[in-house]
Formats: sequence, C-alpha cells, structure tokens
Amino acid sequence: MSNDDFTPTERTRIRRLAKRAVWDREAVYGVLDAGLACHVGYVIEGQPYVTPTAYARIGDRVLWHGSSASRMLRQVAQGVPVCFTVSLLDGLVHARSGFHSSFNYRSVMAFGTAEEVTGAAEKTAALEAIVERITPGRWADLRPLNGQELKATKVLSLRLEEVACKIREGGPNDDEEDYALPIWAGEVPIRLVLGEPVEDARLAPGIARPAYLKDVRLG
Repeated sequence: MSNDDFTPTERTRIRRLAKRAVWDREAVYGVLDAGLACHVGYVIEGQPYVTPTAYARIGDRVLWHGSSASRMLRQVAQGVPVCFTVSLLDGLVHARSGFHSSFNYRSVMAFGTAEEVTGAAEKTAALEAIVERITPGRWADLRPLNGQELKATKVLSLRLEEVACKIREGGPNDDEEDYALPIWAGEVPIRLVLGEPVEDARLAPGIARPAYLKDVRLG
C-alpha cells in the first residue's frame, strides 16, 4: 500500500473474502462520493442506535446533520464513538447454488469519534455541501438560512482515519463442478433512475424548472 492508503486496524481488517478489501484512499472516497445516504451507529446508555441520514464528504471528513433537539445527536456530539457506513447495491449475482449467490456492492465503514461543527460559517458550509452533493447548483437558488434554522440544526463531522472498504463486482464464483449444471447464472444489474419532476401544488405561476435538475446525483 502507498503512504496515502488507509491502514488496516484490528477493527477494519477484512477477514472474510479479504480479496475484496480496498485500502486506496481515492477509491474509498469514490465510494463515499457515489452515495446519498449513510447510517450512523452508536451506543448510548447501553442501547444501540442506527440513524439513516444524508451526508457529504469534504476532504478527509464526512458530515451529517439532524435536529438540535435530538437527544441522540446531543450525546454523539459530546464524544460518543460512532460507526459510519455507506452501502451501494450494484447488482444481484445469481450463482448455480444458493451458497454462492451474492450481491455486487460497494461499501465503506468508518470508526471514530464525531465532532460537532459549531461555527455559523462552518455549519452553513457543511449544509451547503450536503445540498450540493445531491443537486449541484441548488444552494444558490435557495432562500438563505436564518439564525433560527442554524440554531435548530446540529452538524457532526467525522475524520476518515480508521476505515474499511469492500467491493464486489463481476459474475458468480461457482464451485468448478457446478459450471456444468443446466442452471442459469449471471448478474442482474441494479441502477437508480430519476423520475420526471413533479411540481409542488403551490408553485407560483411562471416558475420554470431549473436546469440543474438534470444534474441530480444518483451515485
């Protein structure tokens, strides 16, 4: 591995199907940049929780947000260790046996302690990154955030240091003797597809669809 690769730790070392492990930093960033939603896991007062939310990556950090009134987010902001995960499903792999049937996927898991983003400018930049991650060009079209909205929103940041990435691609890997069986095998690709935009029922007359809608990110 190069000096810029992620280094496996006891928690991130891939033991099952280690050939699928990816430690190259840019490849890991590529998976994160292709996702739209993450899951953040943590334990509070002995109880495990997993929260799905939107996120963005800025440099070597991932950022996500939620309500300032959230008890769980308040606890996480105080230094609770988290597990941040992103999973992308790319295909159904149909092998000649159930044992070897699988998914094609890209996944990232990151461990660490989240930090709260507190400065107004920094919070605004993080929220802009999340909006722009989904629809580039949208932020400039929106009403600016007001002070109450910033106060009501908590933004958390996690530095990408202890990271594991695993990718599967290609067709089935059957047992050699199974290739002669009269059973169909192969991959069914999975792709996200944009639907036609639906106008808000209270959209003011004369407002045209913005050109940036064609740039909505799907991975």
